[in-house]
Amino acid sequence: MLQGLETVFLRIEQHNFNALALANFLQKHEKIAWINYNSLEEHLYYELLKNISKIVNLVCYSVFVLRDAQLASHLANVGDAKTLVIQSSSTTHQQLSEAEQEAIGIRSDIIRVSVGIEHIDDIR
Repeated sequence: MLQGLETVFLRIEQHNFNALALANFLQKHEKIAWINYNSLEEHLYYELLKNISKIVNLVCYSVFVLRDAQLASHLANVGDAKTLVIQSSSTTHQQLSEAEQEAIGIRSDIIRVSVGIEHIDDIR
């Protein structure tokens, strides 16, 4: 545990760099319907969160066409060193009805990415 704490600041810095780079990339992508990432200036709570949210590396987005992820793992974990991709409505929240999912903001078109610390070119 102590070994992990010794480098946590480096890993968080890389998570944040990669998450913002991925969010900016996806925001400009023609097949992305929308994106939700709190470090984008367009985010509803950007001003509130910009100084307190330094360890969130989740990027959620909607795609018109989803291709198989080449390097990202299809897992529900968050905060891993590797990038993880999942569709929450059919996995982590599948036990909820469609109405229950909608009530908590889980839509069938949401892809959740827990951005890892790989090189950003390998994530995009």
